[in-house]
Amino acid sequence: QVLDFGWPDMHTPALEKICSICKAMDTWLNAGAHNVVVLHNKGNRGRLGVVVAAYMHYSNISASADQALDRFAMKRFYEDKIVPVGQPSQKRYIHYFSGLLSGSIKMNNKPLFLHHVIMHGIPNFESKGGCRPFLKIYQAMQPVYTSGI
Repeated sequence: QVLDFGWPDMHTPALEKICSICKAMDTWLNAGAHNVVVLHNKGNRGRLGVVVAAYMHYSNISASADQALDRFAMKRFYEDKIVPVGQPSQKRYIHYFSGLLSGSIKMNNKPLFLHHVIMHGIPNFESKGGCRPFLKIYQAMQPVYTSGI
């Protein structure tokens, strides 16, 4: 059985996709004692880190006592091999997902509208007198606006 949950490189998956991935992994692992999950991606390790970290939170909620050792092994592998979840959005989404599981965060299914972006002050990168901000806005993983460079 092969499932493709791909998303564009350098993007964090939608929370709904993380939920679907974790549910599919958990269903498969609980369907048989010999079932395993193999994760593969073409991008950086941070993308896998999001999935592994999310599933670790998910399995902590749904795990039986028999799965405790497997969870420990997964945590060691995660810390030794995948830990560089480097993108701030990836780290943020892991916290969002954890909050969803604990009930401290609720999903809002109402559309959100971006009306304006305000920058207070001008960043001074490398002491060269400021910066020239660039903005790219995505909707459903498709760019809908790109500012001038």
